[in-house]
Amino acid sequence: MGGLADAVAAIRTGPQGAQVAAVFDFGGTIVDGLPRRSLAHRMFRRHEAPLATLLGGIRRGGTDGDYGRFLQAVERTWAGSTVAELEELGRKAFRGEIYGRLFPEAWQLVREHQRAGHTVVLVSELTRFQVAPAAARLGIEHVLCTRLAEDDGVLTGRTEGDPLWRAGKAEAVTEFAAAADAQVGYVYADSSTDLALLDLAEIPTVVDPDPDLAEIATERGWPSLTFRPRRAPRPVDYLRTVLGFAALVVGACTGVVRKSYTRARQPMADALMHDATTATLAALRVRLRVVGAEYAGSPRPAVFLFNHQSQFDVIIVPKVLGGAVTGIGKRELAKNPLFGPLMRFAGVTFIDRSDTERAKAALAPVVSTLRGGLSIAVAPEGTRSFTPGVGPFKKGAFHIAIQAGVPVIPVVIRNAGEIAWRDSPIARSGVVDVAVLAPIDVSGWDPADLDDRVEQVRRLFEDTLLNWPTA
Repeated sequence: MGGLADAVAAIRTGPQGAQVAAVFDFGGTIVDGLPRRSLAHRMFRRHEAPLATLLGGIRRGGTDGDYGRFLQAVERTWAGSTVAELEELGRKAFRGEIYGRLFPEAWQLVREHQRAGHTVVLVSELTRFQVAPAAARLGIEHVLCTRLAEDDGVLTGRTEGDPLWRAGKAEAVTEFAAAADAQVGYVYADSSTDLALLDLAEIPTVVDPDPDLAEIATERGWPSLTFRPRRAPRPVDYLRTVLGFAALVVGACTGVVRKSYTRARQPMADALMHDATTATLAALRVRLRVVGAEYAGSPRPAVFLFNHQSQFDVIIVPKVLGGAVTGIGKRELAKNPLFGPLMRFAGVTFIDRSDTERAKAALAPVVSTLRGGLSIAVAPEGTRSFTPGVGPFKKGAFHIAIQAGVPVIPVVIRNAGEIAWRDSPIARSGVVDVAVLAPIDVSGWDPADLDDRVEQVRRLFEDTLLNWPTA
């Protein structure tokens, strides 16, 4: 057995239920290793030594000496810090760097195990300050880590109990499984130091294994998976992004001039979006691969719902949907020096999500826009996701569709977050997959059941991400 598809098939056809434990190692399996900081970088950030220690511990594999040095750094830089300070530092590190290293393939495997009802466990030789924020975003409840001693909420700089290194991981998982009355069905790990952990599983799976583990896996016939590296932008990506922004401006101006003879705003806005998005994607060398394109053009008008992964969704979605579409965006986007003016010209409605009453008032004219024949594109999550998954949906877009008497049409974006990380303005070249799904008639929805209906649509997005349509 080999490959992600086979691993998913094994989960779906294998035993279901909480009595089956699925155990994931953290560094190198759930997240790619962070690059080592240079000496100059470490000296420059010496005042941020606790953060540097936190990030520096997240790596692929590593030797006994590497791990020993990490524990020494913890003792040296974290002693005297409060638990609350380290928890906030961990959240900051996740939002700043770690989220971009999450493997989409690992997210899919975690979701498959969760849907199978398995007890999913995240285990690491690191501390909960490094691991817990990622576990929370992935919906993993059970986290086993090296514990740090504390005195009245202040870290002493020492470990509490044995570190979860080598056999320590296996012992911790064994104790957890016994307490949870579960069998260790699956283990995913990348390093030969995790051999004792892998030996616990009925189905041990190696992920981008180091040479020693790769040899052992071959000898024992263990499944092996390869995850795409989560590389940071390269210099060529920065250059290409600059060219992309230039192409956006030139394309937008060209589109407006091209249709200026009409002296009508909507044709000029449609041409602006078409030429700007086409030129930008070409400059970035990003290709869109669209399934269900027929639903992008009909029926119209409609409320198009898209899952939000990156800042470049505002380029991808208009290109997929074509003309006669405007949008709803958060108020902060109006201040963007590049996207703000273009979005205002295209008739985007900006709302203040921090003020519910103002947001509702701002959305009222959108119903008239829909009734006038212009479609709306909106991200019901309200913010960009830190993972490939889909967050909770807000109900505003559904209220609008019901009032205007138009359908909602899901637009599922699979991997825009790989082209550009959530908070990064830098884009990489590649292919973005988009699936436009069949229209959903909301005219008969009962407001009393709206929460359940909205959740069904959200699950439709996640089902599509896990079972990508081929046509």
